[in-house]
Amino acid sequence: MTSGSFVGRLRSVVLDCPEPRKLAEFYVGLLGAEVTDDQDDTWVVTVDPDGRRLVFQKAPEYKPPHFPDPEASQQIHLDVLVDDIEEAEPKALALGAKLVQANDNDQFRVYADPVGHIFCLMWL
Repeated sequence: MTSGSFVGRLRSVVLDCPEPRKLAEFYVGLLGAEVTDDQDDTWVVTVDPDGRRLVFQKAPEYKPPHFPDPEASQQIHLDVLVDDIEEAEPKALALGAKLVQANDNDQFRVYADPVGHIFCLMWL
């Protein structure tokens, strides 16, 4: 695909949350990212070792998604690839993740971050 056949490139994935700095710290520990910009706890930018940006934006009236709930949407979720789920899961839980659904036969487990965003730990 040439640069003329698309509109732009994805720069960041942005998550609404009540406390951006606190949620950024969770993802720093989960993904090995580092904080590159912190705007007085209204906007925090992290970058992982591969250069991917995950940004956290203050949303004072934030309400977390409900999962699993066939009547409500997750809106968005992150898939995080791990080498060993038995090693990765306790680390994620220690950071503040909550196990929502184990799907060991499908090679992923569903978690919620400290403010309720859904993410999956996946393994091959």
